[in-house]
Amino acid sequence: MNNKPSYTGFLTLMLTTSFFVGLSVLSHATVDIPKTPEQIGMDIALETERRDTGYGDYVTDAKLTLINEDNEEFIRIFKMTTVEVPDDGDKRISVFSLPKDIRGTTTLTFSHALEADDQWIFLPAVKRTKRIAAKNKTGPFVGSEFSYEDIASWEVKKYSYRYIEESERNGHPCFLVENIPNYEYSGYSRQLECVDKEIYQPRELLYFDKQGREYKKLELFDYQQFAGQYWRPGKIIMTNLQNGRKSIINFTNYQFKTGVDHNDLSPYKLENHSNDI
Repeated sequence: MNNKPSYTGFLTLMLTTSFFVGLSVLSHATVDIPKTPEQIGMDIALETERRDTGYGDYVTDAKLTLINEDNEEFIRIFKMTTVEVPDDGDKRISVFSLPKDIRGTTTLTFSHALEADDQWIFLPAVKRTKRIAAKNKTGPFVGSEFSYEDIASWEVKKYSYRYIEESERNGHPCFLVENIPNYEYSGYSRQLECVDKEIYQPRELLYFDKQGREYKKLELFDYQQFAGQYWRPGKIIMTNLQNGRKSIINFTNYQFKTGVDHNDLSPYKLENHSNDI
């Protein structure tokens, strides 16, 4: 799946033994010093970031399947390119080739930490690049259950964290962590994330809307390791828990360190990317 809302803060808690679970597996933890749930949550986030830093860029083919309330399916095909930007968030471009009515549609995201992400969409029917306003990031990405916020890359500073407990998803031991958005225009009040204890990648995220109700659930499957370090999912499923709709993305043909220049991912060049499909 340039740069990633505001948190009033958690009450300081005295740690009991349960809050220490999992600390020993963090490679940077050298002393068993009592930590708050917030500190442990941040440690997990920083370790996740550390393990995924340095990939440079990667390209993948993607098949997006939309499933509505009547179980009807609609397919979108696109290619996604993500570029790591030093001292900033990632840049990500998605170029759609199918179906015919959206062929050439291109989205571009510059992720940031606390500033609003910059996002644009090129619409080939009118040959126009449109900037997506910060307040519109909760809108659906090409009609799917993924929002424009969801397709931006994850940045550590976008959230405050609180470790909750050990958990498990689909047989994988995980850390259960609460993420509170630190940036203004998030569509979510919080997330519950299951972080795989071995590969430090999410296995599941449960999203809560602004009213605190369960809103969506993202599940991630079929992880593969690339370049001896970087883990990426083969399939992700976003389920809207309020209306029953689902969106599934299958990723294939991952390629890392292809030499993409992040300057080529520019809103002024979206038409060129659209024409390249």
